[in-house]
Order: sequence, then structure tokens, then C-alpha cells
Amino acid sequence: MTSAAQDRSLGAEEAVRLAWVDVAKGLCIVLVVMMHATLGTGNEMGGEGFLHTVVAFAKPFRIPDFFLLSGLFVGRVIDRDWRLFADRRVVHFAYFYGLWVLVQSAVKYGQIVDGAGPGAFLAHLAHALVEPYSTLWFIYLLAVFSVLTKLLRGLHPALLLGGAALLQSIPLQGQSELVTEFCGRYVWFVAGYLFAARIFRFADLVQRFPRAALGGLAAWALVNGIFAFTATGSETFPTLASLPLVSLILGGAGALAIVATGALLSGAGGPVTAALRTCGERSIVIYLAFFLPMAATRTLIVKTGAIADIGLASLVVTVVAVLVPLAIERVVRHTPLVFLFRRPAAFHLVPERRPPAARAATAG
Repeated sequence: MTSAAQDRSLGAEEAVRLAWVDVAKGLCIVLVVMMHATLGTGNEMGGEGFLHTVVAFAKPFRIPDFFLLSGLFVGRVIDRDWRLFADRRVVHFAYFYGLWVLVQSAVKYGQIVDGAGPGAFLAHLAHALVEPYSTLWFIYLLAVFSVLTKLLRGLHPALLLGGAALLQSIPLQGQSELVTEFCGRYVWFVAGYLFAARIFRFADLVQRFPRAALGGLAAWALVNGIFAFTATGSETFPTLASLPLVSLILGGAGALAIVATGALLSGAGGPVTAALRTCGERSIVIYLAFFLPMAATRTLIVKTGAIADIGLASLVVTVVAVLVPLAIERVVRHTPLVFLFRRPAAFHLVPERRPPAARAATAG
């Protein structure tokens, strides 16, 4: 085999090996959209449907796995100079956060100002700089986590992880959303960063021993379900899964379960895997734009009464909220509106390595 052929072969193997990351991200973003769509639809329709059960089951691990996956690749740039690092891990997220705060706020302009005029809108935008706005808090925190991790990379890994785990276990009711989400989520980003090599090896093992992995996933699902659906009677910690130490363990186990599921699906192939991988490759596209089709579809269903079953209505809202952003991104990809999903050259500190036409926005 020639050197060029070997390089192509290795490249193909690497693509297959990393496909599980996109599949896992696809699972994560679908679960996040499902949560917003289901809870909102149930609230508007005054009840619960079958998807509420799925949402409750996924609650212990839905956000932990997203942040863990986001931390997997930060190690590749964390030791680079600040200019390159800031371009990849700060400016990237800041651009999309700022842009979509404007988009979302413009859509809700009347609700935000409530007759108070443009001054109230400007005050709202200023507040969004210090307190993450609406569903965009995830992107805001990715930039914060990236900077903090680079600053603290000299700490012993045990201290960094232990400190993040301690923050996750502190009850913070009544604090700002930024403080609450920061303390509750940083441990998963750190875990992805520190254990990236081990997580990739774990995914490889899952693909080598799929039957054992399936057995492990079945056991995990049973345990996760028991803790997620067992009420405690406490307002602060409503289920066993929400208890401080338990939530840490279940979050980690669930994140690894998503990794294993992504690894198994990427090895099996098929249309479901392909669809999830597409969602994962463009997870930030879905995350940025799902709010508008979600709200519009929910309002249409509620006002027309077209779907009486809450579970079915929630499913329809979820599907629309996932597919419409992908469709919009595809439509605007080669138009002046491409800036909605791809950072323009003017907002780069370092030139892109790949041609713009071949590069889609990705979620860290």
C-alpha cells in the first residue's frame, strides 16, 4: 500500500472512530429540544403525555453528557497561544451567543419592552451580557468554562476535578442562573477535558464488545429509572436522582451511557444513526434556532386543537423544532444569511483552516 493510500485509510478509520461523537451529540441535542418542547406543550395543554416520562428519565444525564462531550476536544487547543485559543473557544461561542440574543430578543420585542420603549430593550441586551439569556445559557457557559479551564490547567487534575465536583454538590437555590448553572455543570466539562483519552478508549471497547455493552446499558437504564422516578417528598431534591452525591454519580453514568449508545449506533449504521449524526454535526444550528419553530408549532396546535393527545403533540413539536433549523441552515448556506450559522471571516482572530463552504458551525 502506498503512503497516500495508507493516509487515506487512516483518515477513514479516524472518521469512523469519531463518528460516535456526532451520534452522541445528536442524541443530546434531540433530548434537549424534547425537554423544552414537551414541558412547554404540557404546560400549555394542561397535562402530561408519554414524552414527559422520557424527559424525566433523561433529566439526570441530559445536560451532563452534553457538557462532557463539549469538553472532549478542548485539550487539543488548551496549550495553544491565547489568540488561537480565544478564536476557537471564546469568540466562536460569543459570536453566536450575541447574534442569537439579538434574534431571539427581536422576536420577543413587545414582550420584553412591555410598552417601555427602546431603552428597556437596550437594558435587556445589557443584562444578557452578564446573565445568560433564555436557552442560550449553554453557549455562554461553554466560553466561560473554556477560559477558566485554560487558566486552571496548571492545577493537579485531582484538585481541578475535586473542586468542580464540590461546586456541583452545593445547593444554590435563589442564586443567579449564571452561578447556579456554572456550579452545577462545570464538573462535566472538566471530566470531558481530563478523561478524554479514557472516554475514547471506552468507546472503542464498546464497539469491540457490543453484547457486553448492551447488557451494561440495560442495567444502567434500570438503575437510572429507579432513581429518576422515585420521589423524596422534598422540594429542594424532589427525586432520589437529584440528591447531591447521587446526581453526580448518575450524571457521570448517564454521560457514559450516551457515549456507549453513540458508539454502538455508529458501528451499526442505518438511517437512524445517519439522522442522529447529522443532528450532532449541526447541533449548534439546532440549539440556536429551535426556539422559534418550537413556539410557533406549539401555539398552532394549542389554538387549533389539531392534536388532542399531549404526548403526540409534544412529539410533533419536537420533530419540527429539530428539523426546521436544519432546513433553514441548508437554505441559507450559500446566501448572505449564512452568517446566522457560520462565523464570518471578520469575526475570526485566526483564519479558518478549511474553506468556508466546507465548514459548518459546530458545538465545541
